Amino acid sequence: MEVCLSAPGKLFLSGEYAVLWGGIARLLGVGPRAFALARTREDRGVHLVLAEGRLQGTVTPLGVRWAAEPGAPFAFAARALDVVVRARARESLGLELALSSTAPGPGGHKLGLGSSARAVVLAVESAARLLEVPAALALSLLAHAEAQGGKGSGGDVATCAVGGLLRYRRWPRERVTSAPSLRLGLAAAGAPDVVRLGTTALPASYAFSGQSASTRGMIQQVEAALEGSDRQRFVESSDTLGRELEDGLRGSRFAQVEEACQELEKLLESLPGVGTPATARILALARTAGSTGKSSGAGGGDGCVLFSPDEDSRRALLAALGHRGFVAVPLSVEPGVRAEASAPPELRAWLTA
Repeated sequence: MEVCLSAPGKLFLSGEYAVLWGGIARLLGVGPRAFALARTREDRGVHLVLAEGRLQGTVTPLGVRWAAEPGAPFAFAARALDVVVRARARESLGLELALSSTAPGPGGHKLGLGSSARAVVLAVESAARLLEVPAALALSLLAHAEAQGGKGSGGDVATCAVGGLLRYRRWPRERVTSAPSLRLGLAAAGAPDVVRLGTTALPASYAFSGQSASTRGMIQQVEAALEGSDRQRFVESSDTLGRELEDGLRGSRFAQVEEACQELEKLLESLPGVGTPATARILALARTAGSTGKSSGAGGGDGCVLFSPDEDSRRALLAALGHRGFVAVPLSVEPGVRAEASAPPELRAWLTA
């Protein structure tokens, strides 16, 4: 049996930090897409193939027994395959999986659109279909959390799986880790709280600030600075403004989106270290070009999601950002993980090498 899948990247629109403390995040599935090609084997072997090389292991009822400790390029996808095999919890034939590299942005820049989350989603979905294991989204959320030491909200994973414009509340993965078995833990955690909201007609863009930030480091810094009632007030404000942004995007009302973005940015910049001079410049240029936007993600660098009232305004925005040295790209709103009729030729070549 063989499956070929693709999945989008992600961008946070609202709810950064708030989603970690019980609030709601709004996110967007965006291109470019990445691909996976997987097929069953006639033995119990597991082969994970990336541009960086090949990792081999063996299926056991307790998970995948890897021949060597998965290195950094393999860590997320290897954990994803292990979680699916653990969920199956019995002997089975193995599989082989090839994952495409994340397409870089202009100039070879890594844009931070969720490559690790997308790799996990593609690996889990591929293995789950081949091994007939249900609850793929929950397993993806669990695998991504395990691979990064329990940190993060899982919003990026949900977006790569579901795509489009969506609303997400953090999945309680601690119920899985505290349960006596994976099966009982998944039942205790329940289905992930994800709501598909469709798309928006407003043209969207992304601009990279020129510096990458450590999401884990930013979360630690902010959580140390904001506690108790201050967190609750932040969550309430974020949820209220997120609803305004969602309504504006779904109705393609630029004025409403503009106001919500400005207030969400002020809220994020009230947190220590989130705003940077580069993101401030991007947002100022967006306003000058008749567009709007806000920082996307944990902040401290990375980039901004931007919205324009029409295509002419988006072209003007991208030109203004490019003339000032920023890497800026138009965004396509993409559906979630889906089956494809064919895979990129290099994936098949990697599997047969």
